[in-house]
Amino acid sequence: MDTALISFPIFGEGHLFDVPRYITVFGFRLYLYGLFITAGFALAALYLIRRHKVVGLTKDNVLDLVIMAVPCGLIGARLYYMLFNFDQYFGPGKWRNIIMFREGGLAIYGGVIGGAIAFLIYARVRKINFGKLLDAAGFGLFIGQAVGRWGNFFNREAYGIATDAPWRMGLSSGGVTTYVHPTFLYEALWNVIGLIIMHVYSKRSKAKYRGQYFLFYVAWYGFGRFMIEGIRTDSLFISGTDIRVSQLLAALSFSVAAILLVRNHLRGKQSPDDEELEPDDVDADLVGEVLALSDEDLWSDDEDDLDPDDADAETGDADGPEPGDEVAQTDSDDPETNGKHDPDDVDDPEPDGK
Repeated sequence: MDTALISFPIFGEGHLFDVPRYITVFGFRLYLYGLFITAGFALAALYLIRRHKVVGLTKDNVLDLVIMAVPCGLIGARLYYMLFNFDQYFGPGKWRNIIMFREGGLAIYGGVIGGAIAFLIYARVRKINFGKLLDAAGFGLFIGQAVGRWGNFFNREAYGIATDAPWRMGLSSGGVTTYVHPTFLYEALWNVIGLIIMHVYSKRSKAKYRGQYFLFYVAWYGFGRFMIEGIRTDSLFISGTDIRVSQLLAALSFSVAAILLVRNHLRGKQSPDDEELEPDDVDADLVGEVLALSDEDLWSDDEDDLDPDDADAETGDADGPEPGDEVAQTDSDDPETNGKHDPDDVDDPEPDGK
């Protein structure tokens, strides 16, 4: 099926697409599968750099995470796939297949696990709240998967069982056309919808605690992947069983994340006071500066509606000091003990505190 012609009857039966699997640049093959994965990483990075405040990170943090996530995610995705395709990669003459990334063979859950391990190490070394990194991963994974799944389209893979649905995809090879579910498209669209929901929520409200966005991603993606995986034809199975690995993991991850979201909501879980979360359209640095101001800083001496009762009690003047007046403290009736106080500044200076 690697070279099958692709068609979508919804656009007309006569439209056949012979999409290439790779392009050649200076004699070197660039597989579109890899290019779309790279594009997914790049768009996720740009999004997080633009909205770094919503997850409580700096732009430098985001760049560090991207640098770590790319190699660790790819290694994790490869190891996961190899683990459940053991005979394809281990044995005489097969070791070279391990490094043939351009031929495909990646699993998203392995990438998530590999990235999570890298994030955990980064959080420990840089002493950053791990929940912040997970929230960033939630946004990034939605974008990366939505874009990266189109690499499966060019590889003619990750499709589903035969169907006669109006939106079916046709694969034509040897004069025979098979119509299947375009499951790669289902997953791409499912991730786009999840991203839109989380983006709108983060713009109009604020997360109650660190890790909330990531839990939403895990629950949303897990539910969708469980449903989609059931109709795919290239699933990885637990050895000796008919249990689909990704479907089982999707069900478990959805259940755990959904339970945690509901429990935290019912308990009214909030972030610590020193970790106040703000929607990203509010400048968190400005908010911090305002909250740090003392009462004295917040009130100006030249306010027109200043309450006379709020005047400096140490002067004994019911009318309070005028703007620019300097009133020194005194413990005696002798004007000389009042420092450089000018007698003309007040009508009748009284002893302080008496």
